[in-house]
Amino acid sequence: MSKKTIVLIHGLWMTPKSWDTWAERFRAQGHEVIVPGWPGIDDREVADIRRNPEALEGIGIKQIVDHYDRIIRALPEKPIIMGHSFGGLFTQMLADRGLGAAYVGVTPGQPAGITTLPLSTLWTGTPILSNPFGRNGAKPLSKSHFHFTFGNDLPRDESDALWEEYAVNSYNRVFFEGVGGAFNEKGGASHVDYGRTDRAPLLIITGEKDHIVPPAIGEAIVKKYKATGSPAVVDYKYYPGRTHRIVSQDGWEEVADFALEWATSHAA
Repeated sequence: MSKKTIVLIHGLWMTPKSWDTWAERFRAQGHEVIVPGWPGIDDREVADIRRNPEALEGIGIKQIVDHYDRIIRALPEKPIIMGHSFGGLFTQMLADRGLGAAYVGVTPGQPAGITTLPLSTLWTGTPILSNPFGRNGAKPLSKSHFHFTFGNDLPRDESDALWEEYAVNSYNRVFFEGVGGAFNEKGGASHVDYGRTDRAPLLIITGEKDHIVPPAIGEAIVKKYKATGSPAVVDYKYYPGRTHRIVSQDGWEEVADFALEWATSHAA
């Protein structure tokens, strides 16, 4: 396996720390791994972000994607780009800009124009979407909501312990823009060209028990790309028993190894 540069993009309510599992495993195999935080998170500690979330306020999808765009363009070669959750949406948007050698969306958010929104997905956004006046805020994630969204395979006490270690405030604007884009394919902040013919290979991964991005969303994403007739590769992988915490849930190694093998072989 040739050694590659890999950029890992975390999701909403998380920091780069959520990728510690995959990053360490990939580095142990000789790959260069870069895990930048979203603007406002950068390399800050979880506790510090909770105390001072102001830097997260008002930041939207385009600002975050432009942030990663600048980081990636400064690299000596096109990297493999992997993103989890909203990071998986950003990965698709970076693919639309032609910035990677291969892309992996791990339980990814959907780009504009995909209207598949299962009830569990809508429920995950209720604490944010229920207050339109808080569009530019940075709402904390409660332990009970974390249990529904990330820890639904765990007893509550174990889920609460993970909340303490990983969870940070929301970028409310990102959630509003993501949901709004579902019904505004051309003008949504999360717009991509599904029919782009020169896009490097893209893999979409979903998990059976994911409440935020159920398999129906991943399937809809793949269907949308393939319906264009573009020759660009779009593959799909489904994992039984996996939740939205797929990158650190017990057995994460199987998913990480598959993603890496797929990405390095397709990047070549």
